[in-house]
Amino acid sequence: MTDAQGLPHSDRWKSDGTSVSLLRNRPAPRPVRFDAAPEPVVVDMARAALVIIDMQNDFLESEGWFATARGVDVSPLSEVIGTVNALSRAFRTIGAPVLHVNWAVRADVANLPANVLDKGSSCGARPGYGDEIASGRVLVAGEWGAQSVDAIETAPSDIHVGKHRLTGFRDNELDPILRRLGVDTLFFTGVNLDRCVFATLADGCFGGFDAVLVEDATTTVSPPYVTDAILYLIRLLYGFTTRSADLLPAISSLSQEEGISQ
Repeated sequence: MTDAQGLPHSDRWKSDGTSVSLLRNRPAPRPVRFDAAPEPVVVDMARAALVIIDMQNDFLESEGWFATARGVDVSPLSEVIGTVNALSRAFRTIGAPVLHVNWAVRADVANLPANVLDKGSSCGARPGYGDEIASGRVLVAGEWGAQSVDAIETAPSDIHVGKHRLTGFRDNELDPILRRLGVDTLFFTGVNLDRCVFATLADGCFGGFDAVLVEDATTTVSPPYVTDAILYLIRLLYGFTTRSADLLPAISSLSQEEGISQ
């Protein structure tokens, strides 16, 4: 069963006019196998989702907060857009959820603690969350900086979740949405790998989700050795890493086996 927005909700109650059934129709497994590190994995795509983190204007655009207030060369962050879009199209083709998780803070930042506000602003020395810059208020929900860049493809079936911490699992609705959709495995993409991507991946694992990072669909402005460290930690402690060249053919094979139209 789907709701008014077309989201697949197999947990909806059913009434035949004489009784209400609380029985759940669980989707049949849709296993795919692909190469990964530290070893290949098999994932049930009927219980998987793609998570796209922080591919938004305040991080990727030259007029955004990262570039103008923090002096960061943001040009490398756009290099993963094509891969992220290819993955989102593949997930949509098989009906798997695609979630865009972006910073989207309250304008009054009333729910942000001091450690977030002061690390984000160097203790007030430069603009931080909610502050005004030339392009608007930094990462405020509904404003330009919190919106995904135009080059990131979206679809009506995509789910958009605002976050208020480095992790996407704190003080918002991401966890209940994923559990409502029956998701077990999360495929992570987006920026920055060592910041919000890793924080969300780790927090998701703490909550019981399985994690697969798509290496060439994520990047960071930090030095290369930082990426090496994060990949090492994910493979050692949290889950698996793969590449789109291994994952996309596996999903495509599933589509072809099931006769799903491309």
